[in-house]
Amino acid sequence: MHPPSLEYARTLFRPPKPVLKGPDALVDGYIGRWRRRSGVLEGLRRDAEKVDALATEMGALDHHALAQRLLGYRDAFRRGGKGAEASLIPSLAGIREAAERQLGLRPFVVQIMGALALHRGYLAEMATGEGKTLTAGMAGVLAGWTRRPCHIITVNDYLVKRDAAWLESLYHFCGVRVGCVTGDMPPEKRRHGYECDVTYTTSKEVVADFLRDNLQAGENRNPTRWLIRRLASNARLKREGLVMRGLHTAIVDEADSVLIDEAVTPLIISAPRKNESLRQVVTMAESLATELVPGTDYTVNDRYREIELTEAGLARLESLCEALPGMWRGPGRRNELIKQALVAHEFYQRDKQYVLDEGKLVIVDEFTGRRMAQRSWRQGMHQAVEAKEGLELSDPTETIARLSFQRFFRLYFRISGMTGTAREAATEFWAIYKLPMVSIPPNRPCVRRQFPERIYSTAEAKWQGIVDEVRRVHATGQPILVGTRSVAASEALAERLEAVGVRARVLNAMRHQDEAVVVATAGGAGCITIATNMAGRGTDIKLDRDVAALGGLHVIATERHESGRVDRQLFGRCARQGGPGSAQAFASSEDELVQRFLPKPVRETTAKALQSKLPLGYTLAAGALNLAQHNAQRQAFKQRASILRMDDWMEESLSFAPKEF
Repeated sequence: MHPPSLEYARTLFRPPKPVLKGPDALVDGYIGRWRRRSGVLEGLRRDAEKVDALATEMGALDHHALAQRLLGYRDAFRRGGKGAEASLIPSLAGIREAAERQLGLRPFVVQIMGALALHRGYLAEMATGEGKTLTAGMAGVLAGWTRRPCHIITVNDYLVKRDAAWLESLYHFCGVRVGCVTGDMPPEKRRHGYECDVTYTTSKEVVADFLRDNLQAGENRNPTRWLIRRLASNARLKREGLVMRGLHTAIVDEADSVLIDEAVTPLIISAPRKNESLRQVVTMAESLATELVPGTDYTVNDRYREIELTEAGLARLESLCEALPGMWRGPGRRNELIKQALVAHEFYQRDKQYVLDEGKLVIVDEFTGRRMAQRSWRQGMHQAVEAKEGLELSDPTETIARLSFQRFFRLYFRISGMTGTAREAATEFWAIYKLPMVSIPPNRPCVRRQFPERIYSTAEAKWQGIVDEVRRVHATGQPILVGTRSVAASEALAERLEAVGVRARVLNAMRHQDEAVVVATAGGAGCITIATNMAGRGTDIKLDRDVAALGGLHVIATERHESGRVDRQLFGRCARQGGPGSAQAFASSEDELVQRFLPKPVRETTAKALQSKLPLGYTLAAGALNLAQHNAQRQAFKQRASILRMDDWMEESLSFAPKEF
């Protein structure tokens, strides 16, 4: 049984402050720029060098003496105040020495700078391969010493398990309990994971557990009201079933992915409910939708993923529904159901947004390429896609609780993060999360060979160019990593290579079981790996000894993503820590990015310019690609802003109700 102080904190969080607008936002923006001024980096460097100067002193201690020294620092951090601040520099020196002894790795000065930045509430931009996992571990020890909940957030369960297991010996030596929470864990194991000083988990799991705990606590969710009731009634008020112990510190790895890219979709807790009538109307809507002709009966807006019925389509629907029951005769609900069925056909593609596994539809995360087995689309869309595929329709779900990721991460008392690509979103990080960004320099200069992007007029020509490039590089023995945007593209490319006698290993949502083995061996001489974004974050592709002489890992990007940050992450798989490596990007005027985010006249002009092979053709095409990516990033920003406005609107509209989060 926990003492009252711990039970009190189980649902404790900081109420988020509203995002500023107008003149207040303008002034706040200047404050953000001042917080990320160049002088901050110099201060981090000076303190890191002070830590480095203590290396000899810490190295002279035997294991027992070093452990005792670290436990003394832990007590100082537990007490807090000036004693904790005075112990910061020697603490990091001790943790650094412990890392070398327990992990065989001695953190570089730049990693110490990163740990200091995290401890002080900054977003540290560190280049791919600079050791962000160990940097977060050092900051995690400092946070774990306070005995307040520290959540280290990363992008998937694979990295959660890997990082927690790898750093366990360091945490244990420093007197810190470490655990992890993954999607397949039952409540009791989740509770054990959160009971630890430092908990590794994903954003989806921690938000879902937070919502479930608040639902479980019911009227006792507010810790102050619970404590007052407990004292007033002199009886134990039940709060069983809660797995978390409050929100205090968050260290977000791959922060741009977690806090920016994935923040558009709110997390929803739902429960299935029987609805036979919905099954019937979805099945009928699918049947009617197949009777309509694209371009004649309806138009497709690729950029905003919308369907509009034409006059001819409306008339055809009316004639098709004349003999159907009453609800199909009224235009309002009927048109809504038909549009949903058409959206399922036009914008939800197998092996891209979802895969089929043993007769079940499994959603694929478009940012990471990973399966989300427990997720479903809402408002009937999941059933519409199942009907399109001819599957047995699942029961619809009813929303019980929802919370946006943007709002959730503003509930922490302390938040920091790190990523290899933060500069483009520095203003947004500050405006939403009050996270100032600081760029940590690499330990060694990057010597990656970045070849000019190759742009083709057709997708077919582009894929043939990729096959030719893979064959050319493969003949040298240089290992190759090919990044694709979808499961379908990765499988199709593997088939093309197989047809010309080149065998490649594929890593995607359909072939994810051997991920660790595939990634671990992707740096071998002559190895070809085709992967979705599963291999684009948090993984470390180690090169064989003789590969460096061949030029290191060669990365091929098969098309641009909506965000340039994702492209940079893929290229960051090679030339890590000053080692050799090269990167080559391919694109075409028929790529999804161009089709969705450029007007038709611009697309046609770009294709003609490439076909003419005039000197200015490539320049025009490159400019068009940059414009398409800019438009995509601007639209994504607007979507995130709309989520924020919805949060504020709901809080204002429900101002008569008790504020929860």
